Amino acid sequence: MKNIVLFGPPGAGKGTQAEILKKKYQLVHISTGDVFRYNIKNATELGTLAKSYMDRGNLVPDEVTINMLNAEVEKNVGANGFIFDGFPRTPVQAEALAKLMDERESQINAMVALEVNDEILVERLLERGKSSGRPDDANEEVIRERISEYYRKTDILKEYYQKQGKYFGVDGVGSIEEIFERLSEVINKL
Repeated sequence: MKNIVLFGPPGAGKGTQAEILKKKYQLVHISTGDVFRYNIKNATELGTLAKSYMDRGNLVPDEVTINMLNAEVEKNVGANGFIFDGFPRTPVQAEALAKLMDERESQINAMVALEVNDEILVERLLERGKSSGRPDDANEEVIRERISEYYRKTDILKEYYQKQGKYFGVDGVGSIEEIFERLSEVINKL
């Protein structure tokens, strides 16, 4: 079983790459953003709470995120492995994910991070905002706050996984195919 944390700031291309990797390696893709949007669209209690944080460009509290993720993993008990996209974002979440994998006699094999310059991220998100309908992608101020929040609160995970020898940085600039090849080189070695 391969379990990969696909990491990077908003707009790095995690969702795009996860969809391609999912097919190649036959893994289940769990996107925290998609899980949030589903819960928000369906006005669940957790979704309403998550939306209040997301609308300000802030991270959703750990307890809310972990509860949503646990439900998604439970839906896919017989999976070959998972691509976690947008989770974990904090050391507490990383510990919760490790515990969840331990309970399934598995582990996180790697954190693979897409590394992209901030100005490219802003351009990508503003462009995505033209067609996505997501208000958090249409406002440059909110985008910049999301990127800052990423560095303030989630960059520490790089160190967390480095200490375990599981961190791999990948250049996230180029064509979708070029980035996919770089990611595959890392995953094939796991």
